[in-house]
Amino acid sequence: MTDILDELQWRGLIAQHTDIDALRAALADGAVTFYCGFDPTAPSLHHGHLVAIKVMRHLQMAGHHPLALVGGATGLIGDPRAKGERTLNTEDVVAGWAEDLRAQLESLLDVDGSNPVRIVNNLDWTGDLSAIDLLRDLGKHFRMGTMLSKDVVARRLASEEGISYTEFSYQVLQANDYLELYRRFGCTLEIGGNDQWGNLVGGMDLIHKVEGASVHVMTNPLITKADGTKFGKSEGGAIWLNPEMLSPYAFYQFWLQVDDADVVRFLKVFTFLDRREIERLEAVTAENPRAREAQRALAREVTTWVHGADAARAAQAATEALWGHGELRELDEATMTAATADLPAGELVVGESTIVDLLVDTGLERGRGAARRTVAGGGAYLNNGKVLDEDAPVGAEQLLAGGVVLVRKGRRNLAVARRA
Repeated sequence: MTDILDELQWRGLIAQHTDIDALRAALADGAVTFYCGFDPTAPSLHHGHLVAIKVMRHLQMAGHHPLALVGGATGLIGDPRAKGERTLNTEDVVAGWAEDLRAQLESLLDVDGSNPVRIVNNLDWTGDLSAIDLLRDLGKHFRMGTMLSKDVVARRLASEEGISYTEFSYQVLQANDYLELYRRFGCTLEIGGNDQWGNLVGGMDLIHKVEGASVHVMTNPLITKADGTKFGKSEGGAIWLNPEMLSPYAFYQFWLQVDDADVVRFLKVFTFLDRREIERLEAVTAENPRAREAQRALAREVTTWVHGADAARAAQAATEALWGHGELRELDEATMTAATADLPAGELVVGESTIVDLLVDTGLERGRGAARRTVAGGGAYLNNGKVLDEDAPVGAEQLLAGGVVLVRKGRRNLAVARRA
């Protein structure tokens, strides 16, 4: 357990921390109980949450005891954002989302063995907290100057919309979470995203004032791309971990498209591959970037962690099959639907539509004359098979799962035609 901080630092998973030498000594002295909080502001976690969960998993594997806090109470309030007030969701909605996050956290962290994660909900101790208790027992330990100086609070106060007392009070509730977990479970380390630094320190200070104890805080960086822009968002929106909100295939594709300049850093952050393997992939990327071996490893490892090995294999098989390196007929309807969702699309009339019709209807060619020339030149493909007969109708036997066929012009221009 003595080298866990070195491992986290090598992987780029530490941004800020309190006394690092004291924390290192505490981690080396024996098992430490630590926690990270996740507010149910949506029915799913997203890829950004994986960074903190990855830190939790590393600490868990090193023998330290994880507490994953689902914010059933703080999710009703909302952590202040840089711009605009959050929408307050109903208690039933937040409770349902809290259960969704609980299930996801249990799938990403070890729930079995000798050191299982414990999932806690701050509604258990905040729900019965009276206004008088909040003001007398907690509020007296907070100074307005400190609370107003928090970056996000200061920005909101300077903006036109300002900040409500509801969101302003969030920092008190989060600080109380650390205090409660210290009292209930002996928790002495809180981790979280770097944007939470002020809230984390607030909890540490509250414990020191109330209990006279010294505890620790450590943040992970907010991941950006090599050009400094935010790492996130697909064409369809957030990179959700819920397969019903973002298919495993689309999730896999997101990681597969990572730029060469970012892939080694993301292998360190988001996978559990060891140093030797990551250094090998770094060398391969430098020598032969077109092979994209590092990106395939990144997509495989993260998809396996989040969605399981079967889903990762199906996404990989679909990716290869779409571009002629696998068997299309082995793909099920759900995978085929996800794999073709963003492709140019056209309509297929079984027994009537020809390859010329499909090239034009999908937009791969602008006119029938151009489509015929593509067929004659050997550049037209149906389900990855070259088509030379421009007049042959597409039959029912050629349909793939979901009643579709793939139409390709040349090597890279792919479209889908769906049965009318």
